[in-house]
Amino acid sequence: MATRKPKNPELAAAAKNLGVAARHIRRAVNQKLDQIGTAASAELAKAKNAALTKSGQAKRDFDALMKKAEARLKKATAEAKASLHKAVGEAEKKLGAAKKAAVKKAPAKKAAPRKAAAKTAKKAPVKRPAGA
Repeated sequence: MATRKPKNPELAAAAKNLGVAARHIRRAVNQKLDQIGTAASAELAKAKNAALTKSGQAKRDFDALMKKAEARLKKATAEAKASLHKAVGEAEKKLGAAKKAAVKKAPAKKAAPRKAAAKTAKKAPVKRPAGA
């Protein structure tokens, strides 16, 4: 197809130069947008890694606190069990001592009434016949 010759060659050259300039501007803007996108992606990756690192650190801190709390709970439980066993042991000792004391005292109390009954039996008056 044949091109028409412009009536004003300077105007045609200016239009051509404007078209070339527009392509250069488009290319430059696209390159800048790509650079900005790449930089933003890199910054987002850094932020994500920082967040994951902080998250990991927070998780480790939480795990450490939980471990300390569990250790304290275990220690408190062991101390409570030991205290309970000690208190029960002391109570059993006291109960054993009380039983021994009761056993020692009980026969003495039982023997005393028997002797008293025997003494009273000896002192009991003798019945006399009615006609005498």
